[in-house]
Amino acid sequence: MSTDTAATTPLAERSPEELQAYLEEQREAYAALCERGLTLDLTRGKPSSAQLDLSDRLLSLPDGITDADGVDVRNYGGLTGLRELREMFAELLWVDPDQLVAGGSSSLTMMHDVLVQHLLHGGLDSPRPWKDEEKVTFVCPVPGYDRHFTMLASYGIEMVSVPMLADGPDVAAVEAIVRDDPSVKGMWVVPTYANPAGSVVTQEVASRLASMPAAASDFRIFWDNAYALHHLTADEAKSADILSLASAAGHPHRPIMFASTSKITYAGAGVAFLAASRENIAAYLGHQQFASIGPDKVNHLRHIQFFGSAQGVRDHMARHREILAPKFAAVDAALTAELDGLGIAEWTRPAGGYFVSLDVPDGCAARVVALAKAAGIALTPAGASFPHGQDPRDRNIRLAPSFPQLAEVETAMAGVATCVALAAAEQLTAVG
Repeated sequence: MSTDTAATTPLAERSPEELQAYLEEQREAYAALCERGLTLDLTRGKPSSAQLDLSDRLLSLPDGITDADGVDVRNYGGLTGLRELREMFAELLWVDPDQLVAGGSSSLTMMHDVLVQHLLHGGLDSPRPWKDEEKVTFVCPVPGYDRHFTMLASYGIEMVSVPMLADGPDVAAVEAIVRDDPSVKGMWVVPTYANPAGSVVTQEVASRLASMPAAASDFRIFWDNAYALHHLTADEAKSADILSLASAAGHPHRPIMFASTSKITYAGAGVAFLAASRENIAAYLGHQQFASIGPDKVNHLRHIQFFGSAQGVRDHMARHREILAPKFAAVDAALTAELDGLGIAEWTRPAGGYFVSLDVPDGCAARVVALAKAAGIALTPAGASFPHGQDPRDRNIRLAPSFPQLAEVETAMAGVATCVALAAAEQLTAVG
């Protein structure tokens, strides 16, 4: 066997002697990695300072104190948000402006508010408040967004997992779960460049989710379109039109969409959006009126002036792409260089979003994360992308390359690849 052939032979096909030699090589590489004294962080999908700098003109806005309708934005009122901003983002999210609310800075807060409203009061078509049900269950595509799962867990809502595939949630599995169990009241979906797998829900899958029979009359789809505009290539995915699909299927109140500018402008001072049927919007605002006398319309106005139009948002996101795309390319390059062909790792190559999903051999993810931590590379805890932080196969790791500098991503990912190789070699030689 030539040296080149040996280097790309899957580890599982190597002889015990070859595996032992590979293990020793990885131990040496790991020792050298630890000696570098790194302090690198790939734990959260935060915008980098360079991305935040793109929006610094916001700090000198707004220019003036009134919106296009002559409303003084400094005062109370306007629970739906400024009309111009709703029209701008309605075009980007493919919804009717009358079905869109522009709120505060956090879409997660809106999700929480909607969930709590259903728990306390029920939905438009609920026979009773969800808190009065014997059990409430949500379908959770995995790997998925940890904050969705922790929100449900905080209210004792049970979670049942289904695989997140390249075209969206395993829709056949979802259909089977919701069809006969009236305790299943909802599900999470990140439809475009999903966290962390980068999946894009197809129109076909969205149509089945919108039209499928559900035992619960008030079944809800929490459609968290957080990454709808976060393209990493010029081939921009278009989000499925879940509101129109559900309306056409006779379930107009089923989907509730969420989005925000949190990773578009300032992560801590953007604008969040909620879109739904007109009746759902009225119900949401009917409860919200007791919690707020109106959102931060000054911030709304500065965003209107900053972007100018929906095309201004698209142009702004192209500048984000110039910063982010090389980092995602660096992740792929490092993993490909060190792990391709070895049969010990699979990873996504997303066309958008903020994450790369890395799968290692079953039983190895926690070990990889621990090795990386000891070498000064902080990763999201293994299992974080699953309900209760428990990955039954202990194989998935969410990588977040957005925040570090490009050179730091390159260094960190080379180190992660070494940790994967070492953990896999340890497992295989132990089995052998």
